[in-house]
Amino acid sequence: MINIKEIKAEDTYEIRLSVLRKEIDLPYKFKEDFDESTFHLGAYHNNELVGVASFIKNKMEGFEEDQYQLRGMATVLKVRGKGYGKKIINESKNILGQKNTHILWCNARKEAVSFYEELTFNIVGAVFNVDKVGEHFKMFTKI
Repeated sequence: MINIKEIKAEDTYEIRLSVLRKEIDLPYKFKEDFDESTFHLGAYHNNELVGVASFIKNKMEGFEEDQYQLRGMATVLKVRGKGYGKKIINESKNILGQKNTHILWCNARKEAVSFYEELTFNIVGAVFNVDKVGEHFKMFTKI
């Protein structure tokens, strides 16, 4: 069974570092981690944290509605493709809906685009490169 719950920023660091920043010299701690409006979700398998995501109140150009940015979304390899990330996104949409937020957006790695598209995210604009990480697309979904 997949269990999703709110977690502390520090709880995200190990998975962010091992999945998103492995052998990449970029920060895995975000300056917004402790903002009052920021929240973090964790996915658990047998009481083990196996997926994380952070949700930061931030605006993407071109949208005026209240919005949040998804950052640091990652699942460990042993559960990848088993629905943990989808459950995190769906729970975030419930929370954001209660906050009267209308847009959830992210900078998605090129290889993750199909995952986000399955969750009703759409690409905005052209591909762009993130130094040391690779090609990304801005994507959004309405809540």
